[in-house]
Amino acid sequence: MLMSIHPNNPDERKIKQLVALLKKGGVIIYPTDTVYGMGCDIAHPEAIERICKIKQINPQKAQLSFLCSDLSHLSEYTKAIDTPLYRFLKLYLPGPFTFILEASKKVPKLLRTKKDTVGIRVPDNKICRAILTELGNPILSTSLPFNAEGEILTDAEEINELFENLVDMVVDGGAGGVIPSTIVDCTVSPPEIIREGAGEIV
Repeated sequence: MLMSIHPNNPDERKIKQLVALLKKGGVIIYPTDTVYGMGCDIAHPEAIERICKIKQINPQKAQLSFLCSDLSHLSEYTKAIDTPLYRFLKLYLPGPFTFILEASKKVPKLLRTKKDTVGIRVPDNKICRAILTELGNPILSTSLPFNAEGEILTDAEEINELFENLVDMVVDGGAGGVIPSTIVDCTVSPPEIIREGAGEIV
């Protein structure tokens, strides 16, 4: 099913509908400030497993990240962050970055990697932020699988054709980007860029 939402002025009723779906364990595809993502409420292990099955990945080896509405969730899902690191994160968020941090015990066991880390994103996208604010906790997120030609999918109608039988809702928020987020490992000092993407660290 395809739901169109205005990218600059998201309809509150539609956002509530999406959040109700997530709270029931639904899986949705939605725009971010980089590429289109696939996600679910982190409180539903069966939805996480469903996403991993769609992408044919092992959740403990996959690059799955948490989308947060702001930095307030950091203290819940990551180990203590010192002031310099917090200032560093605040400098770049919201934005097209995934920051790898040490996971707290609140991160679902299914998602903990051997290194016990978690990727945190605060996307600069109004639809995404509206969903996250209404939901009140992070969304587990991953980028979409490539199409048959190995390209990143940017068109919501094409995405819907490919995934409508696998997910509960595809959100059309306009054309998606083609460059994924920049991944920064903050478990080392100084932080190290492990994937160059849409964002630039200076």
